[in-house]
Amino acid sequence: MAELPDLTVYARILSRRFVGKTLKKLDVKVAKKLNVTVDELQDAIVGKKLTDVSRYGKTLHFHFSGDTVLQIHLMLRGELALLSKENPDPKYGILGFTFTGGEGFAVTDLLRQATPTLHPESANAPDALEIKLAELGAVLSKSKKMVKEVLMDQKKMRGIGNSYADEILWHARISPFSIANAIPEKAVKKLLSSMGTVLNKAIEEIAEENGDELHGELRDVMKVHGAKIEKSPGGAVIKSEKIGGRTSYYTDEQELYN
Repeated sequence: MAELPDLTVYARILSRRFVGKTLKKLDVKVAKKLNVTVDELQDAIVGKKLTDVSRYGKTLHFHFSGDTVLQIHLMLRGELALLSKENPDPKYGILGFTFTGGEGFAVTDLLRQATPTLHPESANAPDALEIKLAELGAVLSKSKKMVKEVLMDQKKMRGIGNSYADEILWHARISPFSIANAIPEKAVKKLLSSMGTVLNKAIEEIAEENGDELHGELRDVMKVHGAKIEKSPGGAVIKSEKIGGRTSYYTDEQELYN
């Protein structure tokens, strides 16, 4: 699943390539997830200029002239693909966007779960890269759930998924099984610092790898999250266990608070 770093890079690439261009054609391949009719969506954005592409939590927001916003949530397996003469109609297409000049991109998803939403509602939860120490402390202090579950709860903070929750918690040396409200203030400060460090470093590395292309999610940046990674950079054996139905990776280097 694309998370905050991947989506940040995607938004930058799409902005460089398409902002300022007018949407000439919208090809709707799968309409079941739309919150409006196909005609209403096409009427809202076809013929409009793309003014901005931004990441919003774990979604992408496409801003068109006339204050029109289309949100795309790639869900578990959704991807983005640039359109070309060699690839004019990508497999498993959900939406296809063609701009003036003939260039464009597609949203694809084998599972057909990628979700377009016209004029999405604003979220109340802070973004993971914008949350302040007091906010993070308040979120954790109010929860008796395991800290990893809290980090992944998009109603608490936006942007972090399964992979980067593991990476952040390892960097902060906090066990994913720690009870959120039992984490001391010093460790909360470290957690906030680790969130910024891990996410921003991943953005840099993914941006360098992608250039101006959409190569998909990059997982080579992971230090502990991954079935093929046997030891952490510190040499500790990586263990795995399910948390909230998702496989979590961790080491004994991480302290348990309960």
